[in-house]
Parts: sequence; C-alpha cells; structure tokens
Amino acid sequence: VQLQASGGGSVQAGDSLRLSCVVSGRPISSYLMAWFRQAPGKEQEFVAAVTWTTSSPYYSDSVKGRFTIARDNAKNTVYLQMNSLKQEDTAVYYCAVAALMCETVVAATPYAMGHWGKGTLVTVSS
Repeated sequence: VQLQASGGGSVQAGDSLRLSCVVSGRPISSYLMAWFRQAPGKEQEFVAAVTWTTSSPYYSDSVKGRFTIARDNAKNTVYLQMNSLKQEDTAVYYCAVAALMCETVVAATPYAMGHWGKGTLVTVSS
C-alpha cells in the first residue's frame, strides 16, 4: 500500500490550499482515512478524519470550520481543503489509512494507522 500526498506549498495567511492523497495497492472504501501534521519542533497532531461508512468528517478543534476533509472512493483519493490558513498551520501534512477495516473516528490516532504517505509541506507566512 502506498500513499502519495501532494498540494502543499507556500502561501500567505488567509489563503487556501487543497491537499490530495492518492492511495494505491488497496481500495480505501472500507477504511478510515485521516490527515495528521507535524510542525517544526512539535509533536505530530491529528487534523481530520473521514469514516468509511457515511463519510462523516471529524476535525481537531484547531482546524474546525476552516478545513474540510473529503474522500473519493472511485479515485481512491482523500482530500483536505484548507481555507483561511494561519501561520500556525505551517507543518508537514501526512495522510494515513487505518490499519483495520471499518474503523470509526475513535481510531483516528497515529497508533491505529496502518500506512502513511511521506508528507507534504505547507508553509503559511504573514
């Protein structure tokens, strides 16, 4: 299973970016998908997840209302639309797929993820 994240870049505060994560080697339709990020000098943190059943989204408080996660099972791709970006959103963003099928959002932790992409850097300047 391979995950390829893309869409990162350098933007100004208030701008938008859309990250994409294409998964190969496994259909994602039965798996929880998630985005995490790691800022320089900080621990990795959860950003957003989307369930395999109803595609219900789940967000960290820091991005709720600004970011939108979505999945396209036909394209085996998960997206993260990031609006109203802030400097504190600067980080390397990683997409991940749950290790087990049919997980709920309770499993949206690094420990429950089975495969990870290499990350894409998002830099937000003032």
